[in-house]
Amino acid sequence: MLSRTTANPKPIPILVYHQIAAAPPKGSPFRSLYVAPGAFARQMAWLARLGYLGLSMSALKPYLLGEKQGKVVGITFDDGYLNNLAHALPALTRQGFSSTCYVVSGLLGQTNVWDGSLGIAQTPLMNDAQLLEWIAAGQEVGSHTHRHADLTAVAESQCREEVSLGKSELERVVHQPVEHFCYPYGRYEPPHVGLVADVGFATATTTARSRCHGHTDLLQLPRVPVLRSTTLPVFWLKVATAYEDRRNK
Repeated sequence: MLSRTTANPKPIPILVYHQIAAAPPKGSPFRSLYVAPGAFARQMAWLARLGYLGLSMSALKPYLLGEKQGKVVGITFDDGYLNNLAHALPALTRQGFSSTCYVVSGLLGQTNVWDGSLGIAQTPLMNDAQLLEWIAAGQEVGSHTHRHADLTAVAESQCREEVSLGKSELERVVHQPVEHFCYPYGRYEPPHVGLVADVGFATATTTARSRCHGHTDLLQLPRVPVLRSTTLPVFWLKVATAYEDRRNK
């Protein structure tokens, strides 16, 4: 039986971004989840200058399993915003980095409707053609369920549909396996981890804050959030020190 835990000898950060765009006006909900394109480009350039390689979840997996060693950082984006393609892709390409964008299969080409009740501005999501453009440029697509469902708030049958359709529908669009999953809102319980395994995902990421250490469940990987307020010195602390590890205690 294949091990489902990491075996990396040194901590590996998996960065998580949402929107790469100018922030909305002060007072707007979840304004912190916007990272300006210039700031993102500087962060990627800083990683490259210090010898880090930014990787998608597929490319990162051998490092997590201890099969490869090196100065690596996972790069992930949640939700599948079109501004990831417009503003993040050029900076990733410039540094030769890959990344994984977790998209919502049932809302391709629409907007972040799950945020509507919170008053968050509606922003375009990538459509089928744009996802293919993202992949053709060397990036990866992962699943963020079918409709961005809170798995802890829906029935078991709907959970299974959300997780399975999130995978199969994307695979029909991108014509390749979709092996990586992200729990919407970071909310899940032990049965959901089993469901993600049953559907066939190789990794799953959470909103738990920490770098990835050895002996971590591959289907419950923590990440390092990068926010609008993250300065380059703090970005360095998040990537290169135990700064984020302490947030998970």
